[in-house]
Amino acid sequence: MAGHPLPDSFGQVLTAMGTGGNGMLPSRRTFQRYGKSGIEVSDWYPHIAEHVDKMTVLRSCRADGLNHVGSVCQMHTGEILAGRPSMGSWVQYGLGTANRDLPAYVVLLDEREPIGGVKNWSSGFLPGVYQGTQFRSDGTPILNLLPPEGAGDRRQRGKLDFLNDLNRHYQAARPEDAELNACMEAHELAFRMQSAAPEAVDMAKESAAMKQMYGMDDPVTTKFGTNCLLARRLVERGVPFVQLYCGTGSQWDAHADIEGNHAKMCAISDRPIAGLLTDLKARGLLDSTLVIWGGEFGRTPMSEGAKGRDHNPYGFTIGMAGGVRGGQVIGTTDEFGLRAVERPVHVHDIHATILRALGLDHLRLTYLHNGRAERPTVNAGNIVAEVFA
Repeated sequence: MAGHPLPDSFGQVLTAMGTGGNGMLPSRRTFQRYGKSGIEVSDWYPHIAEHVDKMTVLRSCRADGLNHVGSVCQMHTGEILAGRPSMGSWVQYGLGTANRDLPAYVVLLDEREPIGGVKNWSSGFLPGVYQGTQFRSDGTPILNLLPPEGAGDRRQRGKLDFLNDLNRHYQAARPEDAELNACMEAHELAFRMQSAAPEAVDMAKESAAMKQMYGMDDPVTTKFGTNCLLARRLVERGVPFVQLYCGTGSQWDAHADIEGNHAKMCAISDRPIAGLLTDLKARGLLDSTLVIWGGEFGRTPMSEGAKGRDHNPYGFTIGMAGGVRGGQVIGTTDEFGLRAVERPVHVHDIHATILRALGLDHLRLTYLHNGRAERPTVNAGNIVAEVFA
């Protein structure tokens, strides 16, 4: 079917760039079966392929947005329109944290903010204390965290206590001011973080072999590898939710050259993800850590231009490892890879399943907002039970 249009039986296909009528673009990948499970993985991911027996692969995911802004927002919050809490905020609200000296929800970027910016780790209508905290992977984790020269703990504690007295006096007449409470909590956390956060991001004690396993010896994988290693260090220290980005700013957006684009981005992400899975397993952390890898949608089987592919929210793949049944594939798309046909899994289902893996019930995790008991999966969502079977 290379170069031929999608058969009429598939009906009209709405895409972001209107490429539904273009001919089929054949894949140039080679696939090989790996592990005892025999899951097929392409030659773009040779290192991740070695871990398929630890993974559940969902090949029938679907979403509602055609463009990045809405689709990225939905993958984080459940809706294509901004304003709802991100998944990390819901998890922090539901689980709390075992580490009082570090944020419960940390965000790690590779280059720049993703499309949509901070709304992707926003607390939405939840109290501001559940907002994600962006870390830098080198130097001071958070800008302006450390006190100025000569200001010791005692002096700073006194200044913070005085500020808290003023804030509490102001708050007495405004007990429902969630933003002020979040601000006070942030001041206290920042004070505690001044010793804990720099240690958490200090890679000096990590061995050369460990850094090499994450790809930090290669300029191609150094940045994302560093963030993956930092994620392990944060999980190890009791941070319950870490959100990593690879290729922010539409760097996976292969409208013009799928081969060149995805070959580059897969090379950036392959070794670091494999290193993270290896490391978590070796430390006995993988069974209690859910690792999720995916994007906001897939790409069309029809071409855009001569060598590119358009956005495809109708059928795409994500992977999970840790606390799930490994070595299995759930769902399929049609014969062209356009639409999910067997065991379709909507974003709401993905979110319900993530929460189930973390010990939370998406139907009972609610927050009263504007007279309505809101929940993370809005009005939908079913747990994909096969993930745990």
